[in-house]
Amino acid sequence: MIDALYNTFSISGITWIAISLTSYFIGLNCHRLCRGHPITHPLIITALLVGLCLYFSQTSVLHYQQSASLLHWLLGPVTVALALPIYRQWQRLRHYGWRLLISIAIGGVIAPLTAWLALYLLDAPSAMQMTMLAKSITTPLAMEASEQIGGIPALAAVFVIVTGVVGAIVSSGMFLLFKVTDRQAQGIALGTVAHAVGTAKAIHMGDDVSAMATLGLCINGIFTALVLPLLFSLFG
Repeated sequence: MIDALYNTFSISGITWIAISLTSYFIGLNCHRLCRGHPITHPLIITALLVGLCLYFSQTSVLHYQQSASLLHWLLGPVTVALALPIYRQWQRLRHYGWRLLISIAIGGVIAPLTAWLALYLLDAPSAMQMTMLAKSITTPLAMEASEQIGGIPALAAVFVIVTGVVGAIVSSGMFLLFKVTDRQAQGIALGTVAHAVGTAKAIHMGDDVSAMATLGLCINGIFTALVLPLLFSLFG
């Protein structure tokens, strides 16, 4: 925390945090102008704008991470804050009980395993394979979990964003193809597989869909973040 504050109040820290926040503000407005289309998600636009600034200023990613370390430190409180949506939806969780938990667990296992298998068959580097296992949970949890199992936290953030955007874009077609008409099932699928981006889409589909997406996002995130390091310590 002390290091994060020290870096934040340096000239470099103030500059890069200001660039990051300004980029996110621009991303939010672009997202609104495009009526919430998933491809214009604020995270994508923010990453592109910050990346361009790094490129033209010839600044390394490591220097940026050190300068904006306060943003990384804030991922901890954000992760803890995931308990709030679960508390708000506690009655729904009690109502569906083990059926809901099993559905989320199965979805949370199948999605990363199929992606990992593809990388394994292509003989991708081990660190990339480990990182892929955390692709379907929200960014703060994915970065921490991937670091615990020998992955690459920065790459985990990229995988998370790509997974969320692709999931939000193709989800409607998948629901039609497989005739998933139950709105609560749609919400669980969006939150479990497409995490925060899928949940953002679910909000536009209605309160009932967004409530289940929030549950899927939180429960799968916590489940994956706990299970991945445990499995890695046992079999790694």
